[in-house]
Amino acid sequence: MGLIRYVSLPLAAIALSGCLAKAALDVATAPVRVAGKAVDAATTSQSEADEKRGREMRKREERLGKLEREWQKLDRACAGGNTEACERRDATVEEIDELQSSDGGRSPR
Repeated sequence: MGLIRYVSLPLAAIALSGCLAKAALDVATAPVRVAGKAVDAATTSQSEADEKRGREMRKREERLGKLEREWQKLDRACAGGNTEACERRDATVEEIDELQSSDGGRSPR
């Protein structure tokens, strides 16, 4: 029994020193890992920014297309003598102008 104790004690010490070293390393690097994740969460990568800009541009282009089709329909109705259509057409033109001024788009006129 005494021989096993003398042999197993150094082996246990070597085995535990590796575990303790790993635990100490994990504790020491934890703040760095947490800070790195916080920075990643707080910042937007260039590709994410590009994707967001692309989505915004597509939505604006879809809205402009819809407004231009509406403007054409209202313009025909206005030419037919519908004064309400003329008023709505003018309001549509104003909305189109607002969208274009924010992105330098195209005009239906």
